[in-house]
Amino acid sequence: MRSVLPILTVIAAIVALWYGAAIQLNKPWALDKATRAGTELSFSEMVADTWSQTKPKLPVPHQVGEELWKTTGEMVAKGRAFSKRSLIYHSWVTFSSTMLGFVLGTGLGIALAVGIVYNRTMDMSVMPWVIASQTIPILAIAPMIIVVLNAVGISGLLPKAMISMYLSFFPVVVGMVKGLRSPSAMQLDQMRTWNASPSQTFWRLRLPSSMPYLFTSLKIAMAASLVGAIVGELPTGAVAGLGARLLAGSYYGQTIQIWSALIMAATLAAVLVGLIGLLQRLTLKRMGMA
Repeated sequence: MRSVLPILTVIAAIVALWYGAAIQLNKPWALDKATRAGTELSFSEMVADTWSQTKPKLPVPHQVGEELWKTTGEMVAKGRAFSKRSLIYHSWVTFSSTMLGFVLGTGLGIALAVGIVYNRTMDMSVMPWVIASQTIPILAIAPMIIVVLNAVGISGLLPKAMISMYLSFFPVVVGMVKGLRSPSAMQLDQMRTWNASPSQTFWRLRLPSSMPYLFTSLKIAMAASLVGAIVGELPTGAVAGLGARLLAGSYYGQTIQIWSALIMAATLAAVLVGLIGLLQRLTLKRMGMA
């Protein structure tokens, strides 16, 4: 109970601030309507209006909750979980490109990290380029990736996955390089004393030592991969995915739809990162590191 209470306190404070901010941001429209109608609003009437507008500048939590229920719970109850109006369907589309990009980015990151640790030329040449690659804004490079891939006949899931891979491989590279280099000089000397080959040193010492670093970087990579998938849906004019929901909501001023998609994306990220955390605990416990 003591560990839950601080969390609930922070959540309550955020919700209270959210409702208060909604009053301030939505108040001008409520007062404008009242002025044009020739009436005056009491404070309670103004608050009620700011919390119930169809297209508010800032929707309140219960409006977002109602939208989430309509696009998830009700759809499931009606047997239309994968209807194009369901957030579950759009989350699945984004999840598919997220996971493909995450797997590709993880594979690329681990391969580059091994090369950087074992090859001084790669360490001196590739690592600076890996760091420099992250200075390019993803919003600038995403349309370029999509246009180039479409020009060679590649469309659909893969272009979005490539953008996810671009964002997710970097933390894996950095984390794995740090992890593979984490064994002390004494441990490496001991492996040489045992006449261990480089491959044996890698599998028996370097790779196990890198696991805590790898899982930490995988959590960051998963969140980055989800961001990449959503960004990849924006310049394609996609009709499916959480990015498409955000784009459609911005086109038509549907702020409640935008916020519900944002909350769904945050929930999806939390679940995926939580699964990696669970896998981390199980793996490290089995290896005797937890």
